[in-house]
Amino acid sequence: MRKWVSMAVLTALLSAVAPLAASASSPGDRRPGACDRPGLLFCEDFQRVPVGAGTSLRWGVDTRNGSLAVERDRRGEKVLHVRAERNGRAFLKVDDFAAPGNSFYGRVRVKVAVFPTAPDWAHYTLIEAVGEGPEIVRPLGGQYVPTLNQTLWGVGADGGPTGDWTNWRESAPSEAGRWQCVEWRMDASDNKVELWFDGVAKPDLTVSTRTHGGNQVDFLFPRFTTVKVGWQLYQPNEGTYDIWYDDIALSAERIGC
Repeated sequence: MRKWVSMAVLTALLSAVAPLAASASSPGDRRPGACDRPGLLFCEDFQRVPVGAGTSLRWGVDTRNGSLAVERDRRGEKVLHVRAERNGRAFLKVDDFAAPGNSFYGRVRVKVAVFPTAPDWAHYTLIEAVGEGPEIVRPLGGQYVPTLNQTLWGVGADGGPTGDWTNWRESAPSEAGRWQCVEWRMDASDNKVELWFDGVAKPDLTVSTRTHGGNQVDFLFPRFTTVKVGWQLYQPNEGTYDIWYDDIALSAERIGC
């Protein structure tokens, strides 16, 4: 009888502990030391940032009709909540940025609540890199294409000789309502921008010096000094846009998901 009672107690204890163990090791949980790996040029996982206004001494803020806030997600982990009203903007800015050879990799985990479907050809940016030189490079952005009734990812640029363009592709629909890991590479040897989604390369989105979506002149990187992560919509719009970010990282080598 004593043995049966002991086993019952042990079973009850194991049953109580099991959900905690499963929660701690579930695939959705944060990997420990996400920003501890060597060679990172910038990294922010928001775990040491207080809940509330999205500010830090480690990065700047650029907003107009928008805001940044650090909040807890359903798992209790801290994430950055970006919100923009109408055609506003809200960006976390990595200033005083310098990459070896002006080339670097980036990685973000991102979820967009909804993408714009008005007006026609509405254009949005999530990642932007600027510096010494006229081109504003947008490795992650997209556009609502009314002829296809779809929002599509595309690399883009503005402000330089190539003009204002977004190199969207039907093979890369912008998916709302779920977390994605997005990686990009800026390769100064050919002014090339490449993208991966959840570890899968999207070569259709690649642009380079001679192959891009703008005017028929060379596409040339500036000397990058600032990388911006957030949201901007450029056309008049009455919507509210909510975007969540986690594990933002920049590195001289590919970071991975």
